[in-house]
Amino acid sequence: MHLDPRAFRVLALATLVAYSLLVLTGGAVRLTSSGLGCADWPTCTAHSLISPLSFHPAMEFGNRMVTVAASIVSVVTFLGAFACRPFRRDLAWLAGGIMAGLAAQVVLGGLVVLTKLNPYLVGLHFLLTIVMIGNALYLYHRCETPPTPAEPVVGREMVWLARLIILVLACVLLAGTVTSGAGPHTGSSGTQRIDYSFRALAELHADFALFLIGITLATLFAVRQAGAPARVQRRAQQMFAVMVVQGTLGYTQYFLHDAALVVEFHLAGATLVSIGVLAFYLSLHRHPALDGRDAPAREGTARDRVPTAPGPAVPVPASSR
Repeated sequence: MHLDPRAFRVLALATLVAYSLLVLTGGAVRLTSSGLGCADWPTCTAHSLISPLSFHPAMEFGNRMVTVAASIVSVVTFLGAFACRPFRRDLAWLAGGIMAGLAAQVVLGGLVVLTKLNPYLVGLHFLLTIVMIGNALYLYHRCETPPTPAEPVVGREMVWLARLIILVLACVLLAGTVTSGAGPHTGSSGTQRIDYSFRALAELHADFALFLIGITLATLFAVRQAGAPARVQRRAQQMFAVMVVQGTLGYTQYFLHDAALVVEFHLAGATLVSIGVLAFYLSLHRHPALDGRDAPAREGTARDRVPTAPGPAVPVPASSR
């Protein structure tokens, strides 16, 4: 059975949505102290696959059902990459990355339950989900571009500035994850916490976040000054707007002493910021369309497009003038 490229793009989008929802449901489990509502793995209890009819087990079991749905979508997307015609090796590799991440998620999820919500494993579980969201977004992006090497549509300095934003975002996410591991929302009563000052970690996280917003604002001015394509400028504006909202939520969360509802919105914001930053980076490149000629011809055409230094002038005989 062959899969239409448009249908495969829908699968890629479904994968992106599924893992984004997984962040929200996982956060809801932790914030409602339902982390050990299902005390066993992969079953909910030692004697039952599904949860009993009570709040905490139902919350945890609901998150597991979202995980099952994300797993099914991941497998279908992986198989769809090989059924897609024309076959694209880049899409197959990206779909394979999602499957590898899924396998790691299953193992980590089991370890999180068996270690009674070890905060380091819980944090790693969240960060891996963010990586998988990035993988799914890149897969979705590649579905609508030709299978050709990426070419920048802006200057090299702008590309490196975007890479710096990604690096600082990684620091923000890491600091925020550690802060959550030391915070009051344990996921369940009596679980281990990261033994470090919550206030100090929160301030470090805020410092990284402010630096991220600062360089993003500078990038916004830079793309306008450089006359970057409209798509790049639009993505930069969206990225900055989401960061401002996320920063506001972060300070609100801090001054409200980690109110659970605000924390949940903050988790959603972290997901949207991650998507926005990667979407901006992807907008800095384009994939030229295939011209339908064979590879040697394309290579020759590419060489012909390379400007060469002007050589010395050759005198023309008077008789030929």
